Amino acid sequence: MASLPPHHTELTVGQVAARTGVAVTALHFYEAKGLIHSRRTSGGQRRYPRDVIRRVSFIRVAQRVGIPLRLVAEALAGLPDGRTPTREDWALLSTTWQAKLDQRIAQLQHLRDDLTDCIGCGCLSIDRCLLRNANDHLGETGQGPRRLLGPAPATPPGPEPG
Repeated sequence: MASLPPHHTELTVGQVAARTGVAVTALHFYEAKGLIHSRRTSGGQRRYPRDVIRRVSFIRVAQRVGIPLRLVAEALAGLPDGRTPTREDWALLSTTWQAKLDQRIAQLQHLRDDLTDCIGCGCLSIDRCLLRNANDHLGETGQGPRRLLGPAPATPPGPEPG
């Protein structure tokens, strides 16, 4: 079977955007970050290999489950010859990412639980607030919203001499 000329096997940025549901600007961003690659035509237009659709889908799924682009880039860079991830690649990567995701879930649950204790406190510097002022370090500098008021005065204000 004769191979098709490149213009039959490559996609424009608009075609990739339409097929993946990703904005053209996001594709440009992914390319700037080295996550995907294109070639330029003599007129300077981007042309992507068809397998970029799977690569972009891989990126989007990883992002959707909370994997930072930095880790996605590392994973893609680790693939031989920059190839598109396979099911086996995803299975391996998702296993390694599970521990990170479990840790993030635990952090978010802890954050949610601390948020419940904090609602309504106002100044966020009381001893119960674990979100904004863990261990109430600001409480040692004085009363009230310390982040807004600045440093505590050297001596507490008293009645004016008479």
